This record gives sequence, structure tokens and C-alpha cells, in this order.
Amino acid sequence: MGAVMARKERGKTKEPSVLDVVALLADRSPEHLARGQVGTVVELLDDRTALVEFTDDQGRAYAIAPCPRSELLVLHYVPQAA
Repeated sequence: MGAVMARKERGKTKEPSVLDVVALLADRSPEHLARGQVGTVVELLDDRTALVEFTDDQGRAYAIAPCPRSELLVLHYVPQAA
């Protein structure tokens, strides 16, 4: 079994951290990104913005975009306590 790390949470919504896998909750027209696309947080730019890298199936980056943290959903791959 893998270790479960404690994460910073805001209310019931988890705040994105560096290296979290996230999905977009809204279209990002300037970057040609659609709601639901999955990326990785590579840097926290400020209290409201994260820099997210989007890659294809071969791991090649096709977009790196600043995204409002409020428009990101952190994805979980292990069971989490409710």
C-alpha cells in the first residue's frame, strides 16, 4: 500500500498543490483548452493562480497555462476519507 499524505484543504475543496493532477472546470479559450482537460500543477504563481502543464499520451507538453485555482479540480487516484 502507498502512503497517504496530508493535504492542505479549504473547507471541503482541496487546494491544488505542486505536482497535483487537475482537471479544468471551465474552457480556457486563449490557450485552446477545453473543460475536462487534465494537466499537472507545476508552480503556484500566487494565492489564486497555478501554472498547469498539459501533456499528450507520450508526455509531450502541448500547453502550459496560468489557471485560476478556483477553476481546477484536483483528481485523486487513491481512496480518500470523506
